[in-house]
Amino acid sequence: MELTILCKPFSELTNSELYDNLRLRSDVFVVEQNCVFLDLDNKDQLCHHVLFYRGQELVASSRLVPAGVSYPEIMSIGRVVTSGAVRGTGVGRKLMEVSIDKIQELYGQGPIKIGAQLYAKKFYESLGFEQVGEVYDEDGIDHIHMVRK
Repeated sequence: MELTILCKPFSELTNSELYDNLRLRSDVFVVEQNCVFLDLDNKDQLCHHVLFYRGQELVASSRLVPAGVSYPEIMSIGRVVTSGAVRGTGVGRKLMEVSIDKIQELYGQGPIKIGAQLYAKKFYESLGFEQVGEVYDEDGIDHIHMVRK
């Protein structure tokens, strides 16, 4: 599958890229997962965004969060999302691999913390993340914190 991979700070996203990203997040997190939550949390402006396009369609994205924004003294990858059209094709793994490489390139080497949906625990473990803490409810979905050292 031919993908165009972009990584940009918020200020450099085009209007179309920003719209595509917010639309994909809304399609999956709000509509598909039936989760009413405030996606626009004032963190996007402080982050870099990884975007995977297949042709003109955004099929996956993530948010690279510098230390001190989501967690004190530790960087994070968040808003990890793939379109249903590409699930099961390896795009999610590729997205996380690129995100891990880019966050370390941009913000330096160090641990990365994520708030993962519990069902995806094994996926994130396969990428080197380990569970820290107990299961918690976030917007009606079981989550866990995980750290990659």
